[in-house]
Amino acid sequence: MPTVEPPSAECKSAVLQSLGEVNATIQRSQQKDGVFAEARLVAVSKYKSATDILAAYEAGQRHFGENYVQELCDKAAVLPADIEWHFIGRLQSNKCKALAAIPNLWAVETIESAEKAHRLNDAWHSACNKRPLNVFVQVNTSGEANKGGVEPQQVENVVQDIISSCPALHLQGLMTIGSIAGSQKRPNPDFCTLAELRKGLKQKIGVELELSMGMSDDFEHALELGATNVRVGSKIFGARPQKESIASATAP
Repeated sequence: MPTVEPPSAECKSAVLQSLGEVNATIQRSQQKDGVFAEARLVAVSKYKSATDILAAYEAGQRHFGENYVQELCDKAAVLPADIEWHFIGRLQSNKCKALAAIPNLWAVETIESAEKAHRLNDAWHSACNKRPLNVFVQVNTSGEANKGGVEPQQVENVVQDIISSCPALHLQGLMTIGSIAGSQKRPNPDFCTLAELRKGLKQKIGVELELSMGMSDDFEHALELGATNVRVGSKIFGARPQKESIASATAP
């Protein structure tokens, strides 16, 4: 198995400080309703090296999020087996088998249809994993055509289908990315929509769901509105390089 280059002292110090600051913010914003004691921090490591991830791991972080299946597969193969991976990118049906082959995949946060839920359910079952896979239903709260996710009025149907027909999956919660315009408003309308959907589903079908919302620039506000799972990248690892620059740097 390939080895990961150990992080430098400078890298470890920087990541430790950043993680401490983000975790302190989360701890100040603990849920008050008694249902969820504390929000979960998912360190988004897209385009970051395995060495950077190892620095965060050694600082105590365990939940990491990746946007691309191949990048996730490559990193999961060389990093500690007790990392709890989240797939947070657009889910393609033909990638379900590859995701299911990652035994320490903790969650897929981007289920946007019953069909994809069934594909992932079948793949996870076929891989003979010993526990259900946590999933979040992604909701297009902003109505943007370029955004993935279930339309709000269809969420209940998808939720019911996963609960009744996908025994290899565990419905963990709802997820949204939200719009840039919405992120400038207080309260953020996308976060409010997701929170209202959770409330309605609890009243209608008695299911208790988490809310995955909020990223580096707005996770603190998301926590104020009930987020239980926040996805933070640049505030932990620094700015990410663009995909084009990575491809250029690695080209022969």
